[in-house]
Amino acid sequence: MSQTPPEQPAHPQFDPSATHQQSPKLRNIRGVPVPVNGPEGKKITMLGLADAQQISTKMVVTHPAFQSVLPMMDGSRDLDQIISEVGKGLQRPMLEQLVAQLDDAGLIFGPNFDALAKKMQDDFDANDTLPPGSTAQMADLLVAQSLGEEPTDEQKKEMGPQKLAEQMDAWIDDALKDAETPSLEALPAGIIAPHLDYVRGWMNYAHIYGRMRVVDRPDRIVILGTNHFGQSTGICGCDKGFETPFGVCELDAQLLESLGNALGQDQSQQLLANRFDHENEHSIELHIPWIQHVFGKDENGNYPKVFAALIHDPTVNNGESYDGNGLGMDPFVEALKSAIGEVGGKTLVVSSADLSHVGPAFGDQQPLAGDDEQTLQFRSKVAQHDQEMLKLIADRKVDDLIGNMAWQQNPTRWCSIGNISAMMRTINPSQVDILNYAATMDPQGTAFVSSASVAVYT
Repeated sequence: MSQTPPEQPAHPQFDPSATHQQSPKLRNIRGVPVPVNGPEGKKITMLGLADAQQISTKMVVTHPAFQSVLPMMDGSRDLDQIISEVGKGLQRPMLEQLVAQLDDAGLIFGPNFDALAKKMQDDFDANDTLPPGSTAQMADLLVAQSLGEEPTDEQKKEMGPQKLAEQMDAWIDDALKDAETPSLEALPAGIIAPHLDYVRGWMNYAHIYGRMRVVDRPDRIVILGTNHFGQSTGICGCDKGFETPFGVCELDAQLLESLGNALGQDQSQQLLANRFDHENEHSIELHIPWIQHVFGKDENGNYPKVFAALIHDPTVNNGESYDGNGLGMDPFVEALKSAIGEVGGKTLVVSSADLSHVGPAFGDQQPLAGDDEQTLQFRSKVAQHDQEMLKLIADRKVDDLIGNMAWQQNPTRWCSIGNISAMMRTINPSQVDILNYAATMDPQGTAFVSSASVAVYT
């Protein structure tokens, strides 16, 4: 007796009556190369399109030739206009199929994306803490390496915290083994440390957090991060705590309330209007395990409380929000200083900062791998620029840092000028110690990213 084959999922169909498909407006997406099997088993590279904000988990795989079409999808053109402007043999059925796929994946604005965003926002507001993401993945990887096989969920939960703690201690020991001063004498008012993944950034995490194992425990920690993919055009606060394999750092609700009072009703609403940007933002979460591991729990079994905010680029629009509708730098910094003073106790302000981003992966034509003179000069020039900017930080010349970066148009793509300057202006330091500088590059030389570990004192 023959069996009916399983029904195959239907390809998304173009809807000519849907206005958002007739004049598609592409969301913030990222493109990645996707190798696939072509004719006769030959490998070919296609273009994968994914949600930069990670609200949608679907990817659309299409021909690389469509790269010239995507910028036309800005909502101002209908499909016929796009075809007319692009030319090059683009036919309407081809474009309709791409638009239908993008809509199905929530990569263009429309009802499908609205439903995905609504669910994400509802899930966000339903919980007091943000669940672990990359930190849990790191712990799971360490457990798998220890066992030599894929662990069960029970093994991940049981072994993950121990393996992550052991790895952090090993990183600290390695980073500080030759350090003249392996510990700080007192809790700094602020620090600068990376938000690179641990595999690439562990050196500078360890250099600063390892030195704080013997200092007084802070009453709270303010983490200022970089908004990599979110929608906020200004300062973006978070009204949640954060969870990692070690446990939960609760929100410092008292500080948030004081901050809101200092800002006033309208600016307080601006602070939290795009709080959902924190859902998939890594620049805050990556610091939480280090905080938990180094400072531990108090007598009541609680890790230090935290408040987090994502800071926009002050070299754009003189520190105001990009569109004039978000919360600007000046009112936030003044309100944060006021709130920290009002709640009292010891506050550590963390600037979660990566520095230069150069190489073909970021649009540079110059390859980074190799020892030829041109390549060496390029890498040297990047490192020299980093050192010049770090010296401005060490000399406490924050306005000069912002002005210099704005004038040069941020030539090496520092991604955290905002949170560095916000931390420095909040603290108004009397001393800044650059503890370490490091850069990491993939073997192919496509991406060079630098970072530093810095202690800041009042």
